[in-house]
Amino acid sequence: MRIGTRGSPLALVQARSVAEAIGAGVEIVEITTTGDRNRAAPDKERWVRELDRALVDGEIDVAVHSAKDVPAVLAPGVAIVAVPPRASALDALCGAQSLASLPAGARVGTSSLRRAAQIRALREDLEVLDVRGNIGTRLGRLRDGGYEAIVLALAGLERMGLGDEAGASLVELVPAAGQGALAVCARADDQATGGRLAALDDAGAHACLRAERAVVRTLEADCHSPVGAHAVLGADGAMTVTAFAGRADGSAWLRDELTRMPAGDPERIGREVAERMLGAGAAEVLGR
Repeated sequence: MRIGTRGSPLALVQARSVAEAIGAGVEIVEITTTGDRNRAAPDKERWVRELDRALVDGEIDVAVHSAKDVPAVLAPGVAIVAVPPRASALDALCGAQSLASLPAGARVGTSSLRRAAQIRALREDLEVLDVRGNIGTRLGRLRDGGYEAIVLALAGLERMGLGDEAGASLVELVPAAGQGALAVCARADDQATGGRLAALDDAGAHACLRAERAVVRTLEADCHSPVGAHAVLGADGAMTVTAFAGRADGSAWLRDELTRMPAGDPERIGREVAERMLGAGAAEVLGR
């Protein structure tokens, strides 16, 4: 079984975790994506396009993605066949103990419009600046004094053994849809591979991912949309979906939360949250 992945340190760690879960007879194939060549490329598919093409063409049997990088509409012929147990979906603040502890004018680095919009909405006195590169590169720029703090995904830090770099978990920010989850993809018509991967699937994590992706699809959001969506399953079987849509400058935003018991159809719950937000003006807030 050939598992395709990007060649970044984090992507390789994630792919190896899937390979170990599958067991013997697995080969990891590194594939360079548009996003690896040009991080400023404008479309969300920049992180997955070449992997999906290799999958459909039969060059690999499985593609492992960070679920937050997977477009809301999958490429033709591609299916998410497993979502392993999810790591934390939260954002992490590195360099400070909280947003509130940062002084006015402090420079906060992030490459995410979603994070920038929410930070500016909470603290309009902070200077939110762009920071790019892999986790190590971004932490290096923080240490070099280019920023007073930076925001990264807590799951990525923990998977790289860098969880101690997080000064705080930003529970006040709505995460990106799929953050902390892995999307294990195969060809939609490859029942043998899908069956072999079924044992990796965490039903709860998969249901939450379906709800979050439904929010993004219904809002017609893309990589330029400051949108967050986070679903949580309670012990009683209820699903709570929280969603955010805002302007990158923090000047306008909407946030909604909905709980349904039992969870039932997670995509329906995600659509319902997004439709409520559209009814409240989310399309206008997002600039459509």
